[in-house]
Amino acid sequence: MYTLRTSAAFDSAHFLAGYEGKCANIHGHRWKIEAEVSGRELVAEGDKRGMLIDFGDLKKAVRALADSFDHTLIFEQGSLRPATLQALTREGFSLTEVDFRPTAENFARHFYELLTAQGLPVSSVTVYETPENCAVYEVEK
Repeated sequence: MYTLRTSAAFDSAHFLAGYEGKCANIHGHRWKIEAEVSGRELVAEGDKRGMLIDFGDLKKAVRALADSFDHTLIFEQGSLRPATLQALTREGFSLTEVDFRPTAENFARHFYELLTAQGLPVSSVTVYETPENCAVYEVEK
C-alpha cells in the first residue's frame, strides 16, 4: 500500500453555539488540515508513471480548502441572529456559514467529503485545532 500525505493551515475564528464552556465564545485557532491518500498501484504509463497521484494535485486541493476558510468567522447555520449577521456583514467581516457544528471532528469529515468529491483517493483527513489536539476521519473498511 502506498500512502501520500500533505497538509495546509489556516487561521480562523469560530464558536460552539449551545455549548457550556469556554468554546461558546468566539475564539480563534491555527487549524491544520492533513490529508492522506492511499492506493495499491502506481500509475504505470505516461508523465505520472511511478506516482500514486500527482503530489501537485493533492497539495493544490488541500491548499484551496485551507484558503477558503482562512481569516474568516466560521459559524453554524442558524446560530447567529439575523441582526448580528447584518451588523457583521456591514462591518465587512469575512463570514463562512456551515451546515454543521464547527468542531474539529465535523471539519475532518467535511474536508474528507470535499476532497473525495474531487476524485482524490483519500484514506483519511486529520484536522488539528491546536498543535496537540486533532480529529481524524476515515471511512471504515
